[in-house]
Amino acid sequence: MYVCILSHDGEILVHRNMQAAPEPCLQALAPSRDHRVVAVAGRFPWDGLADLCARAGLPFIVGHALSMQALHGGKATNDTIDSPKMAALLRGGRLPQASGSPAEMRAPRARFRRRLPRRRKRAALLAHVHNSPSPYPRPEISKTIASKAQRDGVAERFPAPAVHKSLAVALALIGY
Repeated sequence: MYVCILSHDGEILVHRNMQAAPEPCLQALAPSRDHRVVAVAGRFPWDGLADLCARAGLPFIVGHALSMQALHGGKATNDTIDSPKMAALLRGGRLPQASGSPAEMRAPRARFRRRLPRRRKRAALLAHVHNSPSPYPRPEISKTIASKAQRDGVAERFPAPAVHKSLAVALALIGY
C-alpha cells in the first residue's frame, strides 16, 4: 500500500510504498501518533486497516473514491500521485467521506450484497426450466417448481439426453 503522512504544516513526512501488513503500518505511524487520522480511498480493501486502527486507537476515515477523483482531477491517477492529494484533502477538511460499516455489520452486509445476484441467477434458471418444454411435443409444466418437492421428475420428462442433462443441471443449481 502507498502511504503519505503529512505534518500539521503540510510537510510530507512519509511518502512511500510499503507492505500491506499491520507492523509496517504501525511503525510508519509510530513517530507521531498524536493527532493522526488514517484515511483510505474507498476502492481500497479497507476493512483490515479499519480494524487495525480501532485496536490502536487511531481515528479512521473511508474516503469516497469517485468524489475525490472529481475534486483533485487530473488524468494520471496512481497511488504515488493520489496519496499526497488525498492527505492534503484530509488535512484541509475537504476529504469526501464514504460510509464505512462497523466490524460487526460487515459480514451481514456482504451477505445481503451477494444475495441479489444469486436470486437473479435462480430466477433465470427457473425460467429456463419452465421454457424448456416449448419446442418439444410435451405438455407444459403445470405446477410451480419453485419449491424442491415440486421439481421431482421434471427433467425425466424429456427423452433427448442433452435436454434431460441440461434440465438436471439447472434444477441442481436452483438449489433450495
